[in-house]
Amino acid sequence: MAPAGEVPPGTRKLVTVQGRAVAIFNVGGELFALVDRCPHKGGSLCEGKLTGLVQSPEPGVYRYSRPGEILRCPWHGWEFDIRTGKSHCDPERVKAKSYPVTLEPGSELAERPYKVETFAVSVEEDYIVLTI
Repeated sequence: MAPAGEVPPGTRKLVTVQGRAVAIFNVGGELFALVDRCPHKGGSLCEGKLTGLVQSPEPGVYRYSRPGEILRCPWHGWEFDIRTGKSHCDPERVKAKSYPVTLEPGSELAERPYKVETFAVSVEEDYIVLTI
């Protein structure tokens, strides 16, 4: 989780969720999340370039679409659809794990039945002491 203001449109943020590195991308106000590991050789997808899709219906004719929705791994250039995580090389077999993203008011998250672990803390001669 991260406050929505930390990922404005056109930016990304690397977070850790249950011990996993997850890259969150804001593309034109839409949020996407992918595991931060390229399935090819493990490059950080959060450091990858966002580009668009180039298609050619016939020789010499090119069409550029979906700007900012194709993520290119910084290590070897493998490309993934940011919406699904599927590779454009082999979409049936290769994909980066994607996660659903929702925006929820912080007040509602605070009301959920989360268990918060607390610890006693005291200050002793200018040292902070954490009692576990």
